[in-house]
Amino acid sequence: MTTETRTVTKTSQANEAGQPERFNLLARLLHWTMAAAIIAMLFIGVAMMTSLTWRPELLDLHQPLGIAILLLAIVRLVNRLRHGAPALPADIPRWQVISAKASHWVLYALMFSLPLLGWGVRSAGGWPVTMLPGVTLPPIAPTHPVWYAVLRDAHGLLAWLLFAVVLMHLCAALMHAWVRRDGVFSTMTPGGLYHRYRRNRK
Repeated sequence: MTTETRTVTKTSQANEAGQPERFNLLARLLHWTMAAAIIAMLFIGVAMMTSLTWRPELLDLHQPLGIAILLLAIVRLVNRLRHGAPALPADIPRWQVISAKASHWVLYALMFSLPLLGWGVRSAGGWPVTMLPGVTLPPIAPTHPVWYAVLRDAHGLLAWLLFAVVLMHLCAALMHAWVRRDGVFSTMTPGGLYHRYRRNRK
């Protein structure tokens, strides 16, 4: 069975099951916006640990960007639950399907937990989360050195986990785009690329 035939089979099965053929516009916008924000956050976090000179400026970016990711993650999750996701090709091994679904839900968990942990770190350390000059968020954890140490360590460990999950997600996306060429990558691309893929498949 060719790649094109597998993809047609996948699409027809998805339509019969009531699953969308591709992610909706809001999902695509949120995906690429959050991808850029998360990558920026990872680099900002590393820079904060290695540069004392730029740390205050980077922290001023890190805080509001983290809360923005949290808010966008809420919208993205609601949209995902309401509209679902396209089906994967029928010939993908079951363990890969399970891994793909699990990694997506791990990514959602990290998009929620990391900003909340960062907020908790600031609260436990006795510092406010500053969104804008004069605009701060209330504390969500008691000011205490033990809480601060625990939350800070958890935030750091989960940040490394996020880095690993993002790398795996990127590798999987490139495999679908360049190796399998099965249309999975095009379900999250802008409309022009998706329709060009559809024309080339015919």
